[in-house]
Amino acid sequence: MLYRLLYLIFITLILFFAVSCSNTKYLSPNEALYIGAKIKIDSSKLGHRQNKKISADLLTLVRPKPNTRILGLRLKLFAYNIAGNPSKQHSLRGWLKNKFGQAPVLASDVDLEHNAKVLASYLQDKGYFQALVYGDSTIKHKKATAVYHVQPGLRYTIGGVILEKDSSAVNKTIAADFSETLLRKGNPFDLDIIKLERQRIDADLKENGFYFFSPELLIVNVDSNMGNHTVNLYVKVKPAIPAEAQHTFDINEVFIFANYSLRGSADDTSKKKAIHYKNFYLVDSAKLFKPTLFDEALRFQPGDTYTRSDHNLTLSRLINLGLFKFVKNRFEMAKGTDSPMLNTYYYLTPLPKKSLQAEIVGTSKSDNLVGSQITLGWKDRNIFGAGELLSIDAYGGFEVQYSADLKGYNTYRAGLDNKLSFPRFIVPFVNINTVGEFMPKTNIDLGYDFLNKIHLYTLNSFHTAFGYDWKENKTKEHQLNPISITYVQPLNITQEYKDSAKKNPTLLDAIQKQFILGSNYTFTFNQLSGKQPIDAFYFNGNLDLSGNIAGLITGADAKAGHTVYLFGLDFSQYIRTETDFRYYHNMGNTTWANRIDIGVGIPYGNSTALPFVKQFFVGGTNSVRAFRSRSVGPGTYQPPSDNNFLPDQAGDIKLEMNTELRAKLFSIVNGAIFIDAGNVWLFNSDTLKPGGKFSSAFLNQLAIGAGLGLRFDISILIIRLDVAFPLRIPYLPDGHRWIIDKIDFGSGTWRRDNLVYNLGIGYPF
Repeated sequence: MLYRLLYLIFITLILFFAVSCSNTKYLSPNEALYIGAKIKIDSSKLGHRQNKKISADLLTLVRPKPNTRILGLRLKLFAYNIAGNPSKQHSLRGWLKNKFGQAPVLASDVDLEHNAKVLASYLQDKGYFQALVYGDSTIKHKKATAVYHVQPGLRYTIGGVILEKDSSAVNKTIAADFSETLLRKGNPFDLDIIKLERQRIDADLKENGFYFFSPELLIVNVDSNMGNHTVNLYVKVKPAIPAEAQHTFDINEVFIFANYSLRGSADDTSKKKAIHYKNFYLVDSAKLFKPTLFDEALRFQPGDTYTRSDHNLTLSRLINLGLFKFVKNRFEMAKGTDSPMLNTYYYLTPLPKKSLQAEIVGTSKSDNLVGSQITLGWKDRNIFGAGELLSIDAYGGFEVQYSADLKGYNTYRAGLDNKLSFPRFIVPFVNINTVGEFMPKTNIDLGYDFLNKIHLYTLNSFHTAFGYDWKENKTKEHQLNPISITYVQPLNITQEYKDSAKKNPTLLDAIQKQFILGSNYTFTFNQLSGKQPIDAFYFNGNLDLSGNIAGLITGADAKAGHTVYLFGLDFSQYIRTETDFRYYHNMGNTTWANRIDIGVGIPYGNSTALPFVKQFFVGGTNSVRAFRSRSVGPGTYQPPSDNNFLPDQAGDIKLEMNTELRAKLFSIVNGAIFIDAGNVWLFNSDTLKPGGKFSSAFLNQLAIGAGLGLRFDISILIIRLDVAFPLRIPYLPDGHRWIIDKIDFGSGTWRRDNLVYNLGIGYPF
């Protein structure tokens, strides 16, 4: 084993030196390969951290960039060189030369004087007014390095900020909120902050009705003759600005062209066909939409003072309806009015009313199941004319067991999901409308699922729900279902499964009749969309209630033997909550991702345990990856060794923790190292699952695993391959659960029994 490792290191070193040295032999005698730039800060008056920051910032400005390196090697340049001059552009050599390869960046391509001017200009913009920069180069073994010597001097700070006042309405509005200025006494001078301050003032003015104002109408003069390396900043409005920029504007008339074509048909924009409804005019010759739809979306009304926030909110609400392919608007000054006013025009291009789409996915699980599912989805947009969306999804799929011991226990699934969504709150006797950029939704769901596990059993599942979705903003989302009903009915249980259940009664959990009548609420806080901050957070909290009112009325008590039936079925009664908290720390090309998932289910009244479909599971591709799917717990319980079926261990309480370090390796390939821990437990004791009840020793019962992974980011999706192995096994005797000392990667038997491979789509969390 050691010999092979040394051999691999030796070959890698040979390859490294071969590629590094061979790239320069293709250069002409007077040429040198440019390999990058260095910044040398010549200042003893600045601290180490400040020098390091200046150097890093300046390096990003130097041009050109040297040839890219992969694992320290200029492989793209090497490919370009060895390809030569291919006669056929579509050949392998042509692909290496023109597609994968990269032409050499030469020392002659570097303009030292120009770069020095760019660096000096940048430093002056950052307050180093006495900065000096000159460039030089060194050449060794036909490799050139540019060296830029920088004398930044001391950085100037802001001594004072003065708003030059006059009697204009614009100046008075600026003065009213000038305490919010970004220009603070004592802060370093920074031209970028000055630009941001101009944008802040402009946004504030637009929020107060100055529609035609712009940042370019503001001047910030700098007086650097204050001494002590300080400057005074004088903020003022240009003396001569357009007349329209000096006035606030109110909304005059609002026109909506609901069937606008990009071809610009005259009928689409003719005001003669406008219908007046409440506070706006609707032009919809095809009569596609009811006016009430736009009344709920618009934030502007005639007589309102123009504000940028209402402007953006209206556009966002129209876009988030999901009905229009294009949404645009314009404002123009109204003529013949006593005061400055704006006419508002919205041009909406509808999406196709009906659409059909197909989706096919492949799956691979750590429990030796592979499969596929195809979904056909049909949508009818605006089905009742007020923005309603009807979605019908039919799906069918299979999972094939390829383990030699379990061959033939395949799974087939089919179902139908129907959802009718209204872009508003529908609440009896109450009119509710949100004011944010997202339109609320009222949803009615109805679905059926058919599950057939060959040689085992068949399940019929029905579910329906009535509820609401709404978003406060881009990061906060709520989902409330006052009514949620699930009914699971087992069919065709095979004799083989019944016989196995006699030996292992826990198998009966999977084929329980389940009747869940309750409500649920979910809150999500998500900072992961769009540009992520350095420290990003994600939180998902769920509260699920079932059978509470029915149990209260009937006085059900399953523990005392008093089980109550509703419509001939024993309904479930429980309180269930789950919180999923994640923290991401971004460090450039490396991210540290963490998750803690806590779930607690309290069965009471008519139930002694959560229904199987509501219980928690640990193990698998997106969980504790060193253990097979659903194979961990509950507690220290271990299923009988003669169980012929896949593990399906569940619990009422769950604790799972994951930490993963993700780093970009090269091109589309990312790597990861991770540690996972978790388990599930029962709320009540079960004689069939000894050691499964939750206790104060729960931390001593965690399953722990570690591993490595590769992620292939191909833009439209991320393909993930993880390999993991256990560090701690909860069902082993106390004191013997840690198995780190038994790790032996050189043993084929150990690898076969311990390495778990996980293939997934997307990140695990």
